[in-house]
Amino acid sequence: MQICTLNWRFGKGVDLLNSVGSLLSRSASAIARNLRDILEKLIELPRNIKQACLLCLDMLFVTAAMWSAVALRWGHLNFELGTVEYVSAGVTVLASAVVFLRLGLYRAVIRYMGQQAIWAIITAVTYSTLILGATIFFLQAQVPRSTPFIYWGLALLGIGGSRLIVRAYYQAKLRSLSENVIIYGAGETGRQLLTALSQGDQYHAVAFVDDNDYLQRSVINGLQVARPEDTEQLVAQHDITQVLLAIPSASTERRREIINSLVGLPVHVRTVPRFNELVSGLASVNQIRDVDLDDLLGREAVPPHPELLDRCITHKVVMVTGAGGSIGSELCRQILESSPRELVLLDNSEHALYQIERELRETMERLELPVEIVALLGSVQDQKRLESIYRTFRVQTVYHAAAYKHVPMVEYNIAEGVANNVFGTWYAAEAACQAGVETFVLVSTDKAVRPTNIMGASKRFAEMLLQGLAQGETRTRFCMVRFGNVLGSSGSVVPLFHEQIAAGGPVTVTHPEVSRFFMSIQEAAQLVLQAGAMGTGGDVFVLNMGEPVRIVDLARRMIRLSGYEMNHDTHVGGPIDIEFVGLRPGEKLHEELLLGSNVEGTGHPMIMRAEEECLPYEQMHAMLLKLVVHCEELDCDGISSILSSAVSGFGRQPVRYDHLWLKREEQLDAVAASNVKELFPDKN
Repeated sequence: MQICTLNWRFGKGVDLLNSVGSLLSRSASAIARNLRDILEKLIELPRNIKQACLLCLDMLFVTAAMWSAVALRWGHLNFELGTVEYVSAGVTVLASAVVFLRLGLYRAVIRYMGQQAIWAIITAVTYSTLILGATIFFLQAQVPRSTPFIYWGLALLGIGGSRLIVRAYYQAKLRSLSENVIIYGAGETGRQLLTALSQGDQYHAVAFVDDNDYLQRSVINGLQVARPEDTEQLVAQHDITQVLLAIPSASTERRREIINSLVGLPVHVRTVPRFNELVSGLASVNQIRDVDLDDLLGREAVPPHPELLDRCITHKVVMVTGAGGSIGSELCRQILESSPRELVLLDNSEHALYQIERELRETMERLELPVEIVALLGSVQDQKRLESIYRTFRVQTVYHAAAYKHVPMVEYNIAEGVANNVFGTWYAAEAACQAGVETFVLVSTDKAVRPTNIMGASKRFAEMLLQGLAQGETRTRFCMVRFGNVLGSSGSVVPLFHEQIAAGGPVTVTHPEVSRFFMSIQEAAQLVLQAGAMGTGGDVFVLNMGEPVRIVDLARRMIRLSGYEMNHDTHVGGPIDIEFVGLRPGEKLHEELLLGSNVEGTGHPMIMRAEEECLPYEQMHAMLLKLVVHCEELDCDGISSILSSAVSGFGRQPVRYDHLWLKREEQLDAVAASNVKELFPDKN
């Protein structure tokens, strides 16, 4: 019976303890919620009210610190203070308020409080302690002499600690709303990036990753430095959404290796600007952006040869046609850096011309370059205006980049596409001969090799035209530079893929096996300028584009680097699929750079000189005259016939896409049907 009673009492005791624990837990939760609510309301108050509240709170801490200092020194709470002691405390409170205001304790934003604000608090509390000590001494207050020293510690704990608690709460709140990221690179740039991120509320860095054995497993600015092998584990453990590459000085090859190691992870890979951009002041560490297009190529860019870049540019009058286009504008940027005497920009698009002129003038002012820039509106199909420009400005070098380059668009507008690409080149070249231009460089394309579309055929016809002109007696040195697709240019798949990925997909690819040669726009422009300096007359230069890249592989790489996967796998941000939509009008699966195998090297490892067949200029001229008639009459069949007779590999094709041609055919068919109905009204 006694055992049962003991068990019953023990059980009751356990229940009582559980009840008390539960009550305390609920009370603690309620207190935490109330404190959180109070902090939320305080944070939302107007700034001047928050400053006043903080001043009152600090004075409360000052008063409490003085009373607590005396109590701690005497060791009990049962003590009395006289009038002198209260006067001393009052003077200390009022003087401390003035000191705190003068030292700017309430100008600092608590959520961003840094080292300077902490030192300001220490200084203010120290002055307050000196004031307390002085009043005790001069008023002969009856308190322990060690009171000021104890007061200093307590006041610092209350005033500084309250601010640190608010800052910690605010930062914890921001971390709950921000994205968890990893900073790849624990060097100086990585540390600067961490400092920049800590000032914002968008990203929360959880770790560094670095391949430097010396830095691994150390702690830098509060973050652990992990090995690259641990990245996958960190991504899963901390729900990482982005990896930020802070390795601006790494080589292109090393950057590519790192990016390849991250491709399979469900994270968005982004980067800080490259080292040369940081040093030149063109960018800052906190300008986080997507991975450079160059890193998508998978090959190392060859540094330019300065002597080749400058040969046709430095101290010369240089003109760029199509200056507002993708290639033309990049040519202008690089030409400006080689210090021409004068740079003439020609484009028929007012907006594009305005944009590139403004950009070049800003660059010129920033770099203090003594270059005169002339922006001219005009079409390359106006030979008289071209010759007038050449003569008036005494142009010495022309880079002819004006062309229609979008394959389907030219298929839809055959006559205009041929007129711009063929006649524009013809008029620009003839005017150059008449005006005595020294060098004329045509920007061509790999689509000119055994073309299956009007655009490619028109560019090859323009090449042959310049080859024919070079055979005659002329002071102008003609050459052509042929290369493949340019990453990031208008109409390129890369901007299209970026838009489709940002919209949540699908990413559209024409065919699973379609492949293209790719080169960055900066490298392409550099090589065009260098190749132009090597020409002797009629040269066809072909740029070494490396191995062709399958478009579907490029799409997959971009999707994964954006933090997505295909086929509805589990990953960050939701699924993005690839959709095959079929080849576009005039498009072929694989492009080529050479018509034959007769090719030789040059002084540059990335530039080859091709020996390709061409027709005499007299024969080309006769075809040109016929082509003019066909274009004026909008005779697309005739245009196709002339191009197929001149361009090797371009077979005559029926006109299937030209909008104007098809509409006219439709109208002619309707008229014919109407005439038949009038002649034979009884027939259905």
